[in-house]
Amino acid sequence: MPVSLYNVAFDCADPYELGQFWSKVVDQPLHEEDRPGDDEAMIALPGGPNLYFQRVPEPKILKNRVHVCLRPDGDRDLEVQRLIALGASLVEDKRGPEGRGWVILADPEGNELCVLRSSVSRADS
Repeated sequence: MPVSLYNVAFDCADPYELGQFWSKVVDQPLHEEDRPGDDEAMIALPGGPNLYFQRVPEPKILKNRVHVCLRPDGDRDLEVQRLIALGASLVEDKRGPEGRGWVILADPEGNELCVLRSSVSRADS
Protein backbone atom coordinates (compact mmCIF):
# COMPACT_ATOMS: atom_id res chain seq x y z
CA MET A 1 0.00 0.00 0.00
CA PRO A 2 1.51 3.39 -0.97
CA VAL A 3 2.14 5.98 1.71
CA SER A 4 1.89 9.75 1.22
CA LEU A 5 3.82 12.19 3.36
CA TYR A 6 1.73 15.20 4.30
CA ASN A 7 3.75 17.02 6.96
CA VAL A 8 7.19 16.92 8.54
CA ALA A 9 7.66 18.36 12.04
CA PHE A 10 11.03 19.36 13.48
CA ASP A 11 11.41 19.75 17.25
CA CYS A 12 13.98 22.46 17.86
CA ALA A 13 15.20 25.24 20.12
CA ASP A 14 14.71 28.09 17.60
CA PRO A 15 11.93 27.43 15.07
CA TYR A 16 12.50 30.63 13.08
CA GLU A 17 16.25 30.09 12.70
CA LEU A 18 15.88 26.42 11.73
CA GLY A 19 13.04 27.35 9.38
CA GLN A 20 15.29 29.90 7.67
CA PHE A 21 17.93 27.22 7.10
CA TRP A 22 15.41 24.80 5.61
CA SER A 23 13.80 27.54 3.49
CA LYS A 24 17.17 27.88 1.74
CA VAL A 25 17.53 24.09 1.44
CA VAL A 26 14.15 23.69 -0.28
CA ASP A 27 14.18 27.14 -1.94
CA GLN A 28 10.81 28.12 -0.46
CA PRO A 29 10.09 30.99 1.96
CA LEU A 30 8.91 30.68 5.52
CA HIS A 31 5.23 31.44 6.07
CA GLU A 32 4.88 35.22 5.73
CA GLU A 33 3.57 35.63 9.30
CA ASP A 34 6.52 33.82 10.96
CA ARG A 35 8.86 36.04 12.96
CA PRO A 36 11.99 35.60 15.13
CA GLY A 37 11.02 34.42 18.61
CA ASP A 38 7.88 32.57 17.44
CA ASP A 39 7.28 29.14 18.95
CA GLU A 40 6.37 27.73 15.53
CA ALA A 41 7.35 28.35 11.92
CA MET A 42 6.21 26.72 8.68
CA ILE A 43 7.25 26.25 5.06
CA ALA A 44 4.50 25.19 2.63
CA LEU A 45 6.09 23.22 -0.21
CA PRO A 46 4.25 23.28 -3.55
CA GLY A 47 2.34 20.01 -3.67
CA GLY A 48 3.31 19.27 -0.03
CA PRO A 49 4.44 18.29 2.44
CA ASN A 50 4.40 21.22 4.85
CA LEU A 51 7.51 21.57 7.02
CA TYR A 52 6.74 22.61 10.61
CA PHE A 53 9.32 23.82 13.12
CA GLN A 54 8.25 23.88 16.77
CA ARG A 55 10.01 24.99 19.93
CA VAL A 56 10.24 22.27 22.55
CA PRO A 57 12.08 21.93 25.87
CA GLU A 58 15.72 20.85 25.51
CA PRO A 59 15.33 17.27 26.83
CA LYS A 60 12.65 16.56 24.21
CA ILE A 61 14.88 17.95 21.45
CA LEU A 62 17.47 15.30 22.22
CA LYS A 63 14.89 12.51 21.79
CA ASN A 64 13.05 13.74 18.70
CA ARG A 65 15.57 14.35 15.96
CA VAL A 66 14.35 14.20 12.38
CA HIS A 67 16.07 12.41 9.53
CA VAL A 68 15.32 13.59 6.00
CA CYS A 69 16.57 12.21 2.66
CA LEU A 70 17.05 14.58 -0.27
CA ARG A 71 17.49 13.57 -3.90
CA PRO A 72 18.97 16.55 -5.76
CA ASP A 73 17.95 17.34 -9.32
CA GLY A 74 21.57 17.98 -10.27
CA ASP A 75 25.04 16.98 -9.10
CA ARG A 76 25.12 15.60 -5.55
CA ASP A 77 28.56 17.04 -4.76
CA LEU A 78 27.36 20.53 -5.65
CA GLU A 79 24.27 20.04 -3.49
CA VAL A 80 26.42 18.92 -0.54
CA GLN A 81 28.64 22.00 -0.98
CA ARG A 82 25.56 24.24 -1.19
CA LEU A 83 24.09 22.80 2.03
CA ILE A 84 27.38 23.19 3.90
CA ALA A 85 27.58 26.81 2.73
CA LEU A 86 24.07 27.31 4.15
CA GLY A 87 25.19 26.09 7.60
CA ALA A 88 24.90 22.30 7.49
CA SER A 89 27.77 20.22 8.83
CA LEU A 90 29.19 16.97 7.47
CA VAL A 91 28.39 13.97 9.68
CA GLU A 92 29.53 11.07 7.51
CA ASP A 93 30.36 10.36 3.88
CA LYS A 94 28.96 6.94 2.94
CA ARG A 95 29.87 7.08 -0.77
CA GLY A 96 31.83 4.25 -2.32
CA PRO A 97 34.56 4.69 -4.94
CA GLU A 98 32.02 4.27 -7.76
CA GLY A 99 29.90 7.14 -6.36
CA ARG A 100 27.09 5.03 -4.93
CA GLY A 101 25.89 5.62 -1.40
CA TRP A 102 24.97 8.85 0.33
CA VAL A 103 26.30 11.78 2.36
CA ILE A 104 24.92 12.49 5.83
CA LEU A 105 24.79 16.13 6.91
CA ALA A 106 23.25 17.79 9.97
CA ASP A 107 21.28 21.02 10.02
CA PRO A 108 22.12 23.69 12.64
CA GLU A 109 19.89 21.93 15.23
CA GLY A 110 21.53 18.53 14.67
CA ASN A 111 18.75 16.98 12.56
CA GLU A 112 20.31 14.62 10.03
CA LEU A 113 19.72 14.79 6.32
CA CYS A 114 21.03 12.40 3.69
CA VAL A 115 21.92 13.58 0.24
CA LEU A 116 21.26 10.73 -2.16
CA ARG A 117 22.41 10.40 -5.75
CA SER A 118 20.29 12.28 -8.25
CA SER A 119 17.96 10.32 -10.51
CA VAL A 120 20.18 11.26 -13.46
CA SER A 121 23.36 9.87 -11.87
CA ARG A 122 21.51 6.71 -10.80
CA ALA A 123 20.35 6.14 -14.39
CA ASP A 124 23.93 6.52 -15.68
CA SER A 125 25.24 3.60 -13.61
